[in-house]
Amino acid sequence: MANSHSPHIEYDAFLFDLDGTLLDTADDLGAALNAVLRAQQIDEVTSDVYRLAASNGAGALLAAGFKDKWPEQPQAELIQQLLDEYATNIAKHTTCFKGVESLLIALDQKKIKWGIMTNKPGFLTDPLVAAIPALKNASVVISGDTLAEAKPSPLPLLHCAKLMAVKPNRCLYIGDAQRDIQAGKAAGMHTATALWGYIPNNEEALSWKADFNWQSPIDGFNHI
Repeated sequence: MANSHSPHIEYDAFLFDLDGTLLDTADDLGAALNAVLRAQQIDEVTSDVYRLAASNGAGALLAAGFKDKWPEQPQAELIQQLLDEYATNIAKHTTCFKGVESLLIALDQKKIKWGIMTNKPGFLTDPLVAAIPALKNASVVISGDTLAEAKPSPLPLLHCAKLMAVKPNRCLYIGDAQRDIQAGKAAGMHTATALWGYIPNNEEALSWKADFNWQSPIDGFNHI
């Protein structure tokens, strides 16, 4: 459901967040989390727990798993363990969300550039993107550590626009976290919330006030 006040605009480029927007990575992240929890003799968590934390990085995943025991843990060590586990099995269960491939094919056919800007570090982003054939035509792939700042800073999105040779105000950024919408707005881009992603709940996601709130990637066809 696009917000009623938003005009129909055709964009020169689409930019996407990765986890929770293009790719359903939660089960691989959850498997890595549960491997760490097992090693520490802590009860494993179910998908309804780790999916909520899946967009927010290794620390958030571990906090969801360890619960009130997390503050007293050797956090840096456990974060590294989780990242190592995840890197070893990075695309075992991961797939594109339903509708993503159709949207990307349509963008390619219309010769509309599209790229990826994620806060995931590059050593995880690059092998993951390479493992998913549907993402092969991305014009740019920018990770959380490509520049000195990550989202909610607008700098990585402005860097994407520059590399794609498009004006920021002709770009649409799609993501499933508040920092995605904040970064897109700060970069002068239009924004869309991926309501199919790892959002806390619909009400909170709508409070971010993106230009559009998409129920499915297919909603993107309205802008190409």
